[in-house]
Amino acid sequence: MNSNYSNVAQLKDLMTAPPMTAAQHAEVMRKRIAHRRMVEEARDLKRLSGQSFDQR
Repeated sequence: MNSNYSNVAQLKDLMTAPPMTAAQHAEVMRKRIAHRRMVEEARDLKRLSGQSFDQR
């Protein structure tokens, strides 16, 4: 039987790590938002280009 736990970090290491600073959190959120916008724009472009070819 395979294990579902792929993270090998020890619980003590996770619980004693210092929390993320506000600047670090802001950077993570900016990257996440930028990636989401890129995916949404690609999806919209794909949908728009597909509509022009699927006219029947």
